[in-house]
Amino acid sequence: MMSAANAGASATLDAHPRQLHVVHVISGLGQGGAEAVLNRLLMAPAHGIRHTLISFTDEGLYGASLRDAGINVITLGMKPGRITPSDFLALRRQLIQLKPDVVQTWMYHADAIGGLAARMAGIRHIAWGIRNSGESLKSSSKTAWLLARICGLVSGWLPQTIVCCAQGARARHEQWGYDANKMVVIQNGYDLTRWQPDPQARERLRRQWKLDADARVIGFVARFNPLKDHRSLIQALARSKQAGLALHCVLVGKGLDIDNAQLMQWLSEAGVTDQVILLGMRDDVPDIMNALDVHVLSSLAEGFPNVVAEAMACGVPGVVTDVGDAAVIVGDTGWVAPPQDAAALAGAIGHAFAAIETQGREAISTQVRERVLQEFSLPKMVERYEQTWRAMLADAH
Repeated sequence: MMSAANAGASATLDAHPRQLHVVHVISGLGQGGAEAVLNRLLMAPAHGIRHTLISFTDEGLYGASLRDAGINVITLGMKPGRITPSDFLALRRQLIQLKPDVVQTWMYHADAIGGLAARMAGIRHIAWGIRNSGESLKSSSKTAWLLARICGLVSGWLPQTIVCCAQGARARHEQWGYDANKMVVIQNGYDLTRWQPDPQARERLRRQWKLDADARVIGFVARFNPLKDHRSLIQALARSKQAGLALHCVLVGKGLDIDNAQLMQWLSEAGVTDQVILLGMRDDVPDIMNALDVHVLSSLAEGFPNVVAEAMACGVPGVVTDVGDAAVIVGDTGWVAPPQDAAALAGAIGHAFAAIETQGREAISTQVRERVLQEFSLPKMVERYEQTWRAMLADAH
């Protein structure tokens, strides 16, 4: 018997395959990397795939636009983090009525609850979606950690296939007892028409921020969360200043604003308040990426960090901590430092700007975008998912 992982990697698509109905199950559609990837997957041109989306809670950020695009979006109105027996039965009822070819779940809650509901609805073509590296999971969310370990115990019989977002995520979950024979890695893909170099945006935003065209600007797009370790980035900024490297730093995401007392204290203690631009939540992130010289990921844990590839697609090189698949994404076009090491992070930032000065910003910009074009395009991700789903149907077990 051919495993789903091997079949997914080798399956080729028929010239005129029959249409598949894939039902995606997720706990909610808020701001997050997994939700963004699911949105891209569903919005991409689908050749032979009909998608339905079930959200345990509400339509969140993406439901309305997905519905406008013709996707059947079903919301169950569950309370976040809680599920009652009637909620579970409602989910099972929906799956029975929808009669999908494949159920694709996203993240631990949906893997466990959605996977079980699908099994009880008589569906055997179930693909789990692991969207977390597992690093620091226990400290960040004990509930998610417990669900992850439970999923590991039942992975031998509940899902047919387990889709991982990153090689690092696959390795850790195999250590946790997940069935290695069922695992396949599908790296995230990006809409390269949205994420692309834009000199006009760069000039416009730098003018708004009152920064010169030749100012050295770094940035980090991520919500304020302990796992993102903004403190190490701030300390690295201070170390760079002490070393004579004058930088400006743009911080974007929920909680990255002057109302964040903890953040403001860190900036004050490091003596870099005047070097940092706090933007909070923004909907013009591609423009902001273009205004940076280097994007810096300072995280303690990641799976497959979208922001790194998104910055690179805009022609902006990355400095990353060695977490999840961050180093895999940048390859030989970026710089890697160990997590929670402000001195090493400052050193990597220094190396990045030295390379920009010696090689030229345009040359490096071309290199990093080309890497995303070759390795992480949206069509490539869509094709891998379709190959995997069709391989599941072809597998006789």
